[in-house]
Amino acid sequence: MKASLLLALICTAILAVGARADSPGEPETLVRKVQEYAQKATAVAKTAFSMVQESEAAQQARRWLADNADLAKQRLAWLKEQLVELWKRMPAA
Repeated sequence: MKASLLLALICTAILAVGARADSPGEPETLVRKVQEYAQKATAVAKTAFSMVQESEAAQQARRWLADNADLAKQRLAWLKEQLVELWKRMPAA
């Protein structure tokens, strides 16, 4: 997250310098361009942050699945045993 924010700030600064070069004598235009660039940089930062959060959620899910896979196998084996026992007890129809 910190890296994404830093990247967004650097991009905004670079774009502000570019906007100033495009319109050196017109402060209103410069302000408007810097605002546009800041909005674009913010959108990019939000997208990057969202991807990082999704990636972290996916990593947590993978860890949870890895940690609980053996438990799930044990439960399925137990359930299979219970079904076999139940099947043996049922009278033939």
